[in-house]
Amino acid sequence: MIELRHLRTVLALKQTGSLAAAASKCFVTQSALSHQLKELESRIDAKVFVRKSKPLAFTDEGLKLVLLAEDILPKVSATELQLKSNTEQQAPLRIGIDCHSCYRWLMPVMAQFNQQFPDERLDLLSRYSFDALDALEQGELDMVLTSDPVDNSALHFEQLSEFEVKLVVGKDTALARETYVTPAQLAGQTIISYPVPLSRLDLVQYFLAPAGVTPGPQKSCDLTNVLLQRIACGEGVAGMPSWSLTEAQGLSLTSVRLGEKGLFRPLYAAIRAGEHALQQPMVQRVMQLIADATAAPVTAD
Repeated sequence: MIELRHLRTVLALKQTGSLAAAASKCFVTQSALSHQLKELESRIDAKVFVRKSKPLAFTDEGLKLVLLAEDILPKVSATELQLKSNTEQQAPLRIGIDCHSCYRWLMPVMAQFNQQFPDERLDLLSRYSFDALDALEQGELDMVLTSDPVDNSALHFEQLSEFEVKLVVGKDTALARETYVTPAQLAGQTIISYPVPLSRLDLVQYFLAPAGVTPGPQKSCDLTNVLLQRIACGEGVAGMPSWSLTEAQGLSLTSVRLGEKGLFRPLYAAIRAGEHALQQPMVQRVMQLIADATAAPVTAD
């Protein structure tokens, strides 16, 4: 029986015109190529080409094999490419985040994506909240949403948008009457946050620390609605993205700008470098929907 490897060898021989060049094109030794041609000739009980002919000349049987190879091999390659493409489209895009408050707007974005592209699937994996970038580098995630890019040549960070971090306070507090707050006004203030180190909070890292201001104690909780309720009860304040305040409905809360010009932070989509992920249509569609969703965050003052 004639096999695809035989057809590839015959086609390489036709394209190059010599045994040595055909062997190089097929990434085998000339001896291995000669052995394969003898095997083929044994199977068809005929010679493929005229020995010692210059330029190389095919027999009638060899020419039939060349025509068969030129017809079959492109179809095989096209089918393999199509099958691979279909498999890649069916594979879910695994997304991780290192920002708790992103869940509030990311779920509607995922629902919108599923509605527009029913043949594709997104998986939001929350178990990597604190080591999402490590999971991305190790291949356990395909994309991570973050505001804090790291110096890692294995990862690429694509900025999607910019959002404002605001100070969330109780409406009955003195801070609620301010147009904006200064770092000095938050000295010793109790900070309520998600369970991350105090030094990693945007409020501390980009607002208080540069001014040399030390906040008060930190109180942490996992859920945004619980965090907001604790602020409403007067337990402290929090620095949160504007979109987080959509969960403040019914609570006695307001938000105040951090500094006269506000505190703005970038939002990045992190992907593995060197895999041409940015060119994948699915990745492009997801990033565009996220950029649209975060370009004009909703406030609840």
